Amino acid sequence: MLDKHCDYSEFDFSWEPAPWEKDFRHAFSSQWQKDSGTYLIPKTGFTETKYHNNVCVKRLVNLDRWDSIDFDFDYTWHPDPTEPDYIYQFGTQWQKTGGPTYTTPGASTIKYVDTPCVIKTTVDDNWIIPSSEIEGFDYTWHPDDTEYPYIYQFGTQWQKTGGPQYVVPGATEIKYVNTPRVTKTTIDTNWIDTEIKGFDYTWHPDDNEQPYIYQFGTQWQKTGGPRYLVPGATTIKYVDTPRVTKTTIDTNWIDTDFEDFDYTWHPDDTEHPYIYQFGTQWQKTGGLRYVVPSATEIKYVNTPRITKTTVDDNWIIPSSEIEGFDYTWHPDDNEQPYIYQFGTQHQKTGGPQYVVPNATDTKFINEITTRIKAVASGTVLIKHLSGEYTHNGDIPIVSSSRFISNYLDTLVRVLKKLTEHEYVWVISDLCDYTDFDFSWHPELWQHSMLHVFPSNEQEFGDTFFIHVESFLENAKNIKLLEWYSPLNFVPVSVQRHDPPQIQFQSDSVVDAVWSYNFQEPVVQFYRYQPEKPVTISLWQERLRTVVPLKKGSESVLVPRDAKNYIKTQIYDYQWIDKKHVPAQSTPLDIVFISNGESNAEKNWEHLHQVHQGTNRIVRVDGVKGRAEAYRASLEASTTDWAFCVFAKLEVDAQFDWTWQPDRLQEPKHYIFHAHNPVNGLEYGHMAMIAYNKKLVATNQAQGLDFTLDQSHEVVPLLSGIARYADDPWIAWRSAFRECLKLKHSLPNIDNNYRLTQWLSTDKASAVAGWSAIGAKDAVDYYESVNGDFDKLRLTYEWEFLADHLFKTHNVTPDQLCTQLQGQ
Repeated sequence: MLDKHCDYSEFDFSWEPAPWEKDFRHAFSSQWQKDSGTYLIPKTGFTETKYHNNVCVKRLVNLDRWDSIDFDFDYTWHPDPTEPDYIYQFGTQWQKTGGPTYTTPGASTIKYVDTPCVIKTTVDDNWIIPSSEIEGFDYTWHPDDTEYPYIYQFGTQWQKTGGPQYVVPGATEIKYVNTPRVTKTTIDTNWIDTEIKGFDYTWHPDDNEQPYIYQFGTQWQKTGGPRYLVPGATTIKYVDTPRVTKTTIDTNWIDTDFEDFDYTWHPDDTEHPYIYQFGTQWQKTGGLRYVVPSATEIKYVNTPRITKTTVDDNWIIPSSEIEGFDYTWHPDDNEQPYIYQFGTQHQKTGGPQYVVPNATDTKFINEITTRIKAVASGTVLIKHLSGEYTHNGDIPIVSSSRFISNYLDTLVRVLKKLTEHEYVWVISDLCDYTDFDFSWHPELWQHSMLHVFPSNEQEFGDTFFIHVESFLENAKNIKLLEWYSPLNFVPVSVQRHDPPQIQFQSDSVVDAVWSYNFQEPVVQFYRYQPEKPVTISLWQERLRTVVPLKKGSESVLVPRDAKNYIKTQIYDYQWIDKKHVPAQSTPLDIVFISNGESNAEKNWEHLHQVHQGTNRIVRVDGVKGRAEAYRASLEASTTDWAFCVFAKLEVDAQFDWTWQPDRLQEPKHYIFHAHNPVNGLEYGHMAMIAYNKKLVATNQAQGLDFTLDQSHEVVPLLSGIARYADDPWIAWRSAFRECLKLKHSLPNIDNNYRLTQWLSTDKASAVAGWSAIGAKDAVDYYESVNGDFDKLRLTYEWEFLADHLFKTHNVTPDQLCTQLQGQ
């Protein structure tokens, strides 16, 4: 298919598509579009088009579509045939209009096209040119034809006015245009003082403003520069740009001997006459003065200021070695005489003093601190770990001691040997002192305090600054270091190294603690991922607590002390901190177990509707045998425990799916509560159970209850409503199995009450009646076999129960359900 507006003189008509493209329509591009209107079309028709940009057909001028061909413009342009019909409007270098239009048949909507554009070279008659000389302005500019008619006002490099105007006929409203703009080079006659060098006098005001006297300033003040006077103006307006850079020096200065001071400064001409007092880097006084004639009042000036470099003779320097103090400091000349006391990087005392003659009162200076080197004469190392310790402090280690049961006894024992030292540091090999400042010292009045530095966030830390004599005297009368008086907790934290992180593979941390050879005071044990530890106080045993870091103690801090107490569970050690809010652990899987229950689908959908957690949910259906169903369920789980939801259970919408088993205990199953709507009981029967995966795998189902055959614990959380009475067969067998176990457990007060409730169920409905029948049948069967355990175990299997139902009531489970439906 060819287009009459194309030039095919150089087109290769022998071109053929690839065999696998024979069913396409092939479109060939032009110099403007991907589709020139030239196509190779299969005779059988096509559904898709392939565009070929590498084969170009030269497009010719279609004179029928252009509104004008008077522009210097490439009229071979054509639109993309795949586009809707448009009136294509071409613009100029200035606007989106002003060029020719190309109209496709039936088009009513305008589309503006950027390329190609018309380069306008003509000048319209709409210009009003100002009398002042204008250079380089491009008068080919024109407005957008689609705009409201305006008077277009062009500006200069200074204002939005001052340039020419383009007046659209009938326009009354002004629109300000930024580009192009006029670069003004002429100087108006309105200036007062045109002899200032470097000032750009081409400046002019905005023509729209009221008449002002425009006052220009200098680098120092809003005055001091030239003025531009608009005729008739009486009000002054201060202008920031351009400004004068003043370079001359006035004769008003007293003392011009200071180096590096900028004497070009001058006051604001509009100000009251002052004596301007300049200060130094230290005070508002101490520098030179600028005196305005007749001035009597002082005004303090901050900029520029004097940099004082001389040192006065008023200093008293302490004996301690001081680093980096700037003795050029001086007091304010206006203050009363003081003894100025400077502090150190740690306290408000300890630095030099500046004594003004006749001063008796002390004034503490906080703005400047002295860096003073250490005052302690030795360091004591408390060793919690085995192995060598490298000290990176400036003060040498004079003694070391193994940590005994508490810090009080340890400190007393080691400091009794160091009475020749006045002050010592006590440090721990558990801490990192790389960035610690051992030059710290207390205030003079704090010398007898015990200064404690926190370890991480733990206030009762492992680093101490001690006055030896005072400590040994005060320690005689106390039994715990916490009772020391006075204690000073210094808000300078020391980093204690994180404890070792030991992964355990079992479902309880007990075995891991037993098998670990503790070399450290605290160890973090974790099942899957370690957690950021908290910092435990080591001051005494009761503070060295077990701290669960994750819910269910999936990650837990265990102190070395605990190992001596543990027998079967971590709770054998009495110091367990449950105040710390542990992080969430990986949610347990939820396994839904069904085996022909009539309400299984309903409760399966309900579980998905009310589940509010991120737990993985799987379903195990139709596994023959109860024990086999439990094992299959736990094999489907990927977590160490799994919430097993039986098909009869309508899960409680408020159940906490973040619940975790307690790994501080031995592995066990956890039985939740369920509400029985038939007899009103609420206990573990038919409830959700968090089964331990490894225990389930080894359960031989030797007893009457699969769960109770192994270690277990009841969790008094409601897991849902047991909807077992929706089906007569399920109601009968559920009641039969449960009441057989209750009967076998007697004498037991709780279970005797529960059995009574099962047997006395109100037969308000036929299904509920089968629950009561099942309970009575269980008691009858138990008595008929005299509680023979092997015969009781037969009730584990559904086939036996179905057979017993038939023998007792001459009805099968299917017949039972059919009879109920027919009633």
